[in-house]
Amino acid sequence: MPHPEAAQVPNAPTTGKPRKAAFAAWIGSALEYYDFFIYGSAAALVFPKVFFNPDDPATATLISLATFGVAYAARPVGALFLGHIGDRVGRRTIMVWTLVLMGLSTFLIGCLPTYAQAGTLAPTLLVVMRVLQGLSAAGEQASANAMTLEHAPEHRRGYYTSFTLNGTQAGQILATLVFIPVAALPDEQLYSWGWRIPFLLSAVVAVAGYVIRRTLDETPVFQQASANAAVAKMPLAELLVNHWASVLRVICAALIATVSTIFSVWALAYATSDAVGLDKTGMLWVNGCANAAALLAIPLWARLSDRIGRKPVFLIGALGCGGLIFVYLWAISTGSYPLVFAVGVLFFGVVYSAANGIWPSFYGEMFPARVRLSGMAVGTQIGFAVAGFAVTIAERIAGGDGADWVGVAVFSAAVCAVCAVAVATGRETYRVPTAELGVRPGELAPAGVGKAESAAV
Repeated sequence: MPHPEAAQVPNAPTTGKPRKAAFAAWIGSALEYYDFFIYGSAAALVFPKVFFNPDDPATATLISLATFGVAYAARPVGALFLGHIGDRVGRRTIMVWTLVLMGLSTFLIGCLPTYAQAGTLAPTLLVVMRVLQGLSAAGEQASANAMTLEHAPEHRRGYYTSFTLNGTQAGQILATLVFIPVAALPDEQLYSWGWRIPFLLSAVVAVAGYVIRRTLDETPVFQQASANAAVAKMPLAELLVNHWASVLRVICAALIATVSTIFSVWALAYATSDAVGLDKTGMLWVNGCANAAALLAIPLWARLSDRIGRKPVFLIGALGCGGLIFVYLWAISTGSYPLVFAVGVLFFGVVYSAANGIWPSFYGEMFPARVRLSGMAVGTQIGFAVAGFAVTIAERIAGGDGADWVGVAVFSAAVCAVCAVAVATGRETYRVPTAELGVRPGELAPAGVGKAESAAV
């Protein structure tokens, strides 16, 4: 007997308003991930001296980096809840709610007392705010990806869904650009009030998020499912019973985010440590320029995936990163800023973008519309949770002085290998019609789909 998703939406339309949906995904992700990633810069450069005991710098740095990972630990919990709601009531509702929550929690970080002012209460409140950031991020990308994929034309799903990740990179650039002048402040000003500025600026996110996304149309796929009473009543139950293998595959593939956290946070802390001594501002420029390169690379990789498939492009990114992580960390160990800059832009800006730019379409195409948001949210956020704590794992591997960068590179390459295996053993979906996505071989195609199309699944 076929599963319920086999008859989910009769030949659901996919044209909709793809450009408007892509723009809403881009601007929303940029604002949301500005908030999310200024925390990463602050955790590496400022928080060890602001929110933790300054008498033990090594421990303070380790704990500060661990708080960065706390948000990733919260994301699977948020994914379970927000994914379920998104598949029940729609993508737009989640997109508005997550952006407002992120803006509010980030603003409140800028208002927190320091360790010197409140003792252990200060890091406790910091962790609470970071958890709220994680809950918000859990639903942001999955809802935006589902929105753009379900609005996109059949043959350009990779390109349009890449705007979500392109927005994420723009948010990282914005976070870096805001933090560069802050990091250049004299230490007394930086640690007293300067670090608060990037967080307080996020107040505009709550307002901007509501204004930008409240007028966005729900996707044609979800509208038709609602009209035909084809919306899943228990999306999570249906997901875990009928699509557990796809969820597991997404979890393993999503570990590629380890590359991002190692590059953006651990490598930044290592490069500016006493062991290497590179300038904070210079390393922030490396991160900013690498993300700027990604703005150009992501849509190009995504368009290539619409021509040759998702799997080849993702594998280029995963395997390439597994090799280049050794080169990048070695470049940092030399203390040569030009070398670090060149390798960093190639590694993170170009090669990582191959995987980063096409996963929204690749993961979303594994699931039918009934459970698409839940599937992407749960799968990615569990994988991202592991990636978030990769920073802490790397710090333990490298030791307090960061001397064992080779061990960190081996760890990162091993994670990339796991991602590559998960992707290589998956199904190629770039030519599957949108209405047939998630329908496995042997199941009935959605009503209204011809036999020729059904055979192509």
